[in-house]
This record gives sequence, structure tokens and C-alpha cells, in this order.
Amino acid sequence: MAQKFFTVEEANAILPRVRVMVEEMMLLRAEAMAMRPDVWPILEKAVNNGGSSKAGELFVIFSRFQKLFKELHAMGCELKGLENGLIDFLSMRDGQKVYLCWRYNEPEIAYWHHLDAGFAGRQPL
Repeated sequence: MAQKFFTVEEANAILPRVRVMVEEMMLLRAEAMAMRPDVWPILEKAVNNGGSSKAGELFVIFSRFQKLFKELHAMGCELKGLENGLIDFLSMRDGQKVYLCWRYNEPEIAYWHHLDAGFAGRQPL
């Protein structure tokens, strides 16, 4: 797949959809984590003797999460951190590849960073 480069305006234009997707992914993660104490022993046993309804519920969560992740990727977005809802959008700045950086609940894209800098290297646009 060819790399998608975003302008700030293009990234902000899809941000409403991205926000909804990230929110759902965060909720799915929380739901899966809450099930972990009940499901992990079942999954370990299921390797040898079948499954359970709890494991089936977890499968539904994982399937929905995977669908959202693939949709984000197809849009050209990169999920960098689910706990904080970090999304990067590949962009060009002064002739260099950079990321436009957004964190869940920020009203718009207001930061960028070099490809190898990560969240700690965020700089205002």
C-alpha cells in the first residue's frame, strides 16, 4: 500500500471519524482487560478441550477491534498508543517526512514530531 501523506487540513477533516473509532477501541480494550481474570484460565484450558461463552465474548471484542484497526490503517492513520489514544498521520514538513500527532480528546491536530521522536518529541504546529 502506498504511503498516504496528510496535510493538517486533511487530517483534521477525518478526525471526527478517527475520534469515534479510537474511543470505541479504547472501550473494547477496557472491556477485554476487565474480562482477563475470568477468561485467561479458560483460554489456557481451551487449547486442549474446547471453548466457553466467555472466550466467545472475547473473540467478538477482538474481532471488532481488529476491524477498527484495519479501517484506521486503510485511512492512512497509525495507532501509536491505545491507552492514551495516540494517532499519527504521516505528513511532510520542510521537505522531511514527519508525523502529525493527535491524542484522544484533543480538539484538533495541533502537534507534529519527527518520525523517530515519538510523543515526547511533539512540537506545536
